[in-house]
Amino acid sequence: MLKRSRLAIAMSLSAAVLCGCGGAAGTTGAAETARPSQAAAKDRKHQFEAAKADCMKQKGFTYVPYVKPEDKSEDERKRASGDYQAMKKYRAKYGFGVFALQAYPGELDGPGGKADPDPNMKIQADLSTAQLTAYHKAKDACVVTAGNQVLGLTLKSNIDYFSQLATAHKRAKATELDGDPQLVELAGPMATCLKAKGYSVADTKPSALNQRGEREFMRRQDKLGRRQQKNLPETPKMTKDTEQFHMPELTPDAAKPYLVQEVKAALDDLECGKDFYAAYTPKETAVQRKINEQFAF
Repeated sequence: MLKRSRLAIAMSLSAAVLCGCGGAAGTTGAAETARPSQAAAKDRKHQFEAAKADCMKQKGFTYVPYVKPEDKSEDERKRASGDYQAMKKYRAKYGFGVFALQAYPGELDGPGGKADPDPNMKIQADLSTAQLTAYHKAKDACVVTAGNQVLGLTLKSNIDYFSQLATAHKRAKATELDGDPQLVELAGPMATCLKAKGYSVADTKPSALNQRGEREFMRRQDKLGRRQQKNLPETPKMTKDTEQFHMPELTPDAAKPYLVQEVKAALDDLECGKDFYAAYTPKETAVQRKINEQFAF
């Protein structure tokens, strides 16, 4: 059974994913400095990865420094800028990007989607259970060391790195997006429109409204996953603010009826939030980029 934990962001995942103002809890130094230039930010990512690799080598493990390419398609750049037509084109096929992972396997980033190009995934896959346990223990120690040396972060483990990243995203959104007068004003009409169409809107804060549709279908997906495997054990959350979602095993044909419902909901959401997303999405993109650069993510 595949398991998925999305940060309360966009890496909701909008992930990513998904989730500032000030550094994350327990961070110091680099996480509180002004945003570096794009070139400097990329260099810090390479430094962070190189430091992890050197540390892992000293502990007898292979770790390949890997920085995910940042090249985006024209459609991706347009969606990140809040372009209505680009967002509509995406949602007309993929909805919120939830059941599309299984309806169109290999087309989207995410569990069960595009294969992760990180070479370290292959390295870990080839380890025995005992070796993998030792590998993760070493990686925890190396992330702590590299995080302090390169980023000025005080970390406890690899998962703590992602926990602090999620917390930083959440704080930034709360201050810079949920506190933005323009976004607050635009959120009201969107929520009213969605309610008129029969959708439940529990929270009208801009960031919550942005995630509402995706989370609704992730919860539907989670119910299917739990139904398939009863007594599914819970695993620790990265932070108290993240939710865990268990992906069901669905063939593309089995996933598509759910996707049809999701596409309709996603298009209704976009129509109601046409003005909202035009303002919200580019601001969210800037906030996410800033926090990710601070953490060399």
